Amino acid sequence: MKSWDAIIIGGGIIGLATGYYLTKKGKRVIVLEKDEIGAGSTGRCIGGIRQQFSTPCSIKLAMKSVELFARMDQEFGFSVEFEKSGYLFLAFTEEQKKKFLKAIEIQRKQGLEVYFIDAKEVKKLVPGIDAEGLIGGAYSPQDGQAYPFAVIRGFAMGISRTGEVRRRARVVDIMVENASVKGVVLEGGEKLFSDVVINAAGPWGKEVGKMAGLDLPLYPERHEAFITRRWKMESIPMIVDYRKDGGYFQQRINGQIIGCYTPVPNVPGKRTDSTFEFLKEMSYRMARVIPELADAQVLRQWAGSYTMTPDGNPIVDESEIEGFYIAGGMSGHGFMFGPAVGWALSNKIVDGEWGLNMQEFSIRRSFQKAELLK
Repeated sequence: MKSWDAIIIGGGIIGLATGYYLTKKGKRVIVLEKDEIGAGSTGRCIGGIRQQFSTPCSIKLAMKSVELFARMDQEFGFSVEFEKSGYLFLAFTEEQKKKFLKAIEIQRKQGLEVYFIDAKEVKKLVPGIDAEGLIGGAYSPQDGQAYPFAVIRGFAMGISRTGEVRRRARVVDIMVENASVKGVVLEGGEKLFSDVVINAAGPWGKEVGKMAGLDLPLYPERHEAFITRRWKMESIPMIVDYRKDGGYFQQRINGQIIGCYTPVPNVPGKRTDSTFEFLKEMSYRMARVIPELADAQVLRQWAGSYTMTPDGNPIVDESEIEGFYIAGGMSGHGFMFGPAVGWALSNKIVDGEWGLNMQEFSIRRSFQKAELLK
């Protein structure tokens, strides 16, 4: 009989971070990934890490992630390209400015270094920005970026020292007895046993929940992104333009520009097809903010999934089935939340306490209080 202290379904950053921090607590863990690690949302994200959210729970969770990202080079023994390169949220209306100021007040109470800077200061921070109509922006120099593939490699290596990261392992059923989880069944019939099973399947989280008899409010939707060839080093922070035809982009530490925007209407489903419309629109939206970027050469474009919830906040909680945990619906924030979600889950599973206030992410919440800085 193959038994483990914990079985994790999903080899993206959430599953691997959870496995890594459980391993550090002395637990034998197996991570089951139906494809290759990072093949879902993590390998298709743009690597941004921010702490500028509108509620204390999300802010503290993100701050814990930044603390963990900052340790990774030393822990893993190689660089994950973590850098506090900043996030800048642009305000073109007084209403937007008020929203940012309200959020900044909450963020500062949680200990985050964040400011509202005027248009003149924005121009100093981002040379070449088109400041026409710009009032200012919310800026935190403590936000930043990291390289997703290096991060998940480090987590996977840590797990593999005492546990296993099994690729091409598709879960087809979850064993439940008397409202308690007992393990999983793999394609081909192999059974693995554990009293702890974690659903970290990202866009497939709803299907995995159904295997245990749960109907989880998780809804994947397609988001596209692109990356350019190296641009002159301007250290462009992540710029977030909330206008209807805005987007968000940043300069990676190697000089490339990477970015995306949220489509309206959204494109539901686990789709990875890329469109010419996105290439055209993203190019326009980026160059409208920094006109010089009209000359940037797009190297590659792709698509992946955000897994949404009704209120735009994750679900991180033990379900009504004892021992069956949900860590999903990151709503586009999986990479930045990932380390802290894994750390908090490991605390809850081993010690009985999260180590952070995770009330906002309860599966039993009303889903009425939406995140304002999506």
